[in-house]
Amino acid sequence: MDNGIFSFILGQVSEFLGYTAFAHITIGHVVMICVGLFFINLAITKHYEPLLLIPIGFGILIGNIPFAENTGLQIGIYEEGSVLNMLYFGVQRGIYPPIIFLGIGAMTDFSSLLSKPRLVLLGAAAQFGIFAAYSSSLMLGFSPEQAGAIAIIGGADGPTAIFLSSKLAPEFIGPIAIAAYSYMALVPVIQPPIMRLLTTKKERLIRMKPPRAVPKQEKIIFPIVGLLLTTFIMPTALPLLGMLFFGNLLKESGVTNRLAETARNSLIDIVTIFLGLTVGASTQATVFLTQESLLIFGLGAASFVVATFSGVLFAKVMNFFSKEGDKINPLIGNAGVSAVPDSARVSQHIGLEYDKTNHLLMHAMAANVSGVIGSAIAAGILLSFLT
Repeated sequence: MDNGIFSFILGQVSEFLGYTAFAHITIGHVVMICVGLFFINLAITKHYEPLLLIPIGFGILIGNIPFAENTGLQIGIYEEGSVLNMLYFGVQRGIYPPIIFLGIGAMTDFSSLLSKPRLVLLGAAAQFGIFAAYSSSLMLGFSPEQAGAIAIIGGADGPTAIFLSSKLAPEFIGPIAIAAYSYMALVPVIQPPIMRLLTTKKERLIRMKPPRAVPKQEKIIFPIVGLLLTTFIMPTALPLLGMLFFGNLLKESGVTNRLAETARNSLIDIVTIFLGLTVGASTQATVFLTQESLLIFGLGAASFVVATFSGVLFAKVMNFFSKEGDKINPLIGNAGVSAVPDSARVSQHIGLEYDKTNHLLMHAMAANVSGVIGSAIAAGILLSFLT
């Protein structure tokens, strides 16, 4: 009898241990947990995009707590019916990105762009990295749909990357989203060496004319004209650009302050929490650690570097056709990527290193918001041709 009870207890303990994470952990899980801790450390110690990296980093920890699969317990993010799977639905179906664009529109002042419309060309030039990455992805054996989803990482726009990959390559949402947000967070590390490499000391000291004062009527008209112009050219960009310009109209109209305040604060914060946490959790080692994921990270880095190169070099090209006194400081060319507002802050920071009185932020923001619009249009183009 005693032996029977002992065997029963031992069996129960053994069964319990079989349900613990220790029984199922792999090297892959350990690697991904270290990556999650690295993201959290970057956010806290370096202040690199903490609003993104802390949810993503903690999500990586959640996603890599190993458990016994196929038990019907509905724990993991890929198990239908689990809470995480339900929250992940917003990523899989591309619901979260348009809501984030609504918040971005409600917090963005397009005055700098309206003041110097030609700077929209810098936002367009930076999209070259997207199409360079598309070609490279095809050469590495990805399908056209997968290549299109990977290429959009070059725009350094996490919501756009998630939106496009949900439509073209849902199997790669996790790696693409993590790559896009990682490079967004590392803008202050990646871009400055490229900017210094491509510019001379004389070019870094160029002073640009102050932006003109933009009347309120012009600010109100812009989101309406912007919506009609961009979406008539590329209707597939409507979910992103429609919400972006709608949010901006809420801000500029002056009569919907409560809605604008909600969109740019509580609403975007809630969606950012869900998006970051579930994107991080989608990096479950058994699904995430593949050769394709590593290639995606490499291609994303290359496309982001090419985008920065393109923006800075195109600013230099524009100066060949600009009159003296109307030159563009090429340090703002990096802001053509749509990492708002970090890439514009990098322009300001590098400019102040060489002239403490030369403030480039407002000019860089013109290129920056152009990059947001440009990456959404680029996503629409890829979606049109590859769907």
